[in-house]
Amino acid sequence: MDFSLEVNCCVSTKFQANGSDSSNMAYAVVFGCVLVLGLPLNAVSLWTLIRHHSLKSSSAVFMINLALSDLLLVISLPMRVYFYATGSWPLGITECMCVIVLFHNNIRSSSIFITLIAVDRLLAVVYPLRSRHLRTTTNAWKASVFVWLFVVGVNIPESVDFSKRLNDCNATTCFHFSDCQLYNQAMAYFQLILLFTMLAVNVVSTALVSWTLRRHLSDAARVNNRINVMLVYVINLLMFVIFFMPLSLVRMIQHDSRPILAAICLASLNCCVDPLLYYFSLDAFWKKKEEEKEDAEPKREMGSKHSVDTMS
Repeated sequence: MDFSLEVNCCVSTKFQANGSDSSNMAYAVVFGCVLVLGLPLNAVSLWTLIRHHSLKSSSAVFMINLALSDLLLVISLPMRVYFYATGSWPLGITECMCVIVLFHNNIRSSSIFITLIAVDRLLAVVYPLRSRHLRTTTNAWKASVFVWLFVVGVNIPESVDFSKRLNDCNATTCFHFSDCQLYNQAMAYFQLILLFTMLAVNVVSTALVSWTLRRHLSDAARVNNRINVMLVYVINLLMFVIFFMPLSLVRMIQHDSRPILAAICLASLNCCVDPLLYYFSLDAFWKKKEEEKEDAEPKREMGSKHSVDTMS
């Protein structure tokens, strides 16, 4: 889509932020810390999931996609750091829109994948036998592809509307827009409803799993490390309450850039917390692999002895 020369010129100029230089530098520091921590943590998590988990479980598939979502957010942060550190945007309006869209995508895709992980754990704990045909890697990949198609589908009307509003707005830079409302209220309501729906599913899943572990139901799976299972759900709920919901609520009731920027900084921290979710989810897996390896050693020795006896 073509943009007017006036808008492109405005994007590359120095911005006059509502806050002071110290507050802008604080934003640069926060985004810089998220970049420094989030990039290696999620890169290592992604490598570990692919290399050691072998994509043999539905949970691993959802976690891989969650790590990809976080990495997409992380790669958009260097330009935010540069902008708040220097006060200028050297690129065009299209690049600005891509950075903003990547941030919105992270909140939407992360909230959905976190919810899918919660539902997957719910089925594994409460209905281990009846859910076997559902908890397959094929179904997990189908669900993941659907999530990404849904996210991209939301991007199309959002980007078109954003572009139209930006053409009619006297924007002075990329992330600071003066005297204009660039975000569609309908889209803000949509995101808030989406997050509340995902939060409700996580709350129900947490309650059912907690009740099952307390009741020791005969048809439920035997869970050795129940603390880790519940920690996964606690982390999920905290992700919504602390990182996702504040930005959506602030955007609904505030148009001042300062509280919105503070909420954006807070929301960006979610990519540094997700590796905790991987750790507690895979802790039982690593123990299981170690036990299988220990059990396999005596069997291998017996097999070798048997083959020697047969040959002799």
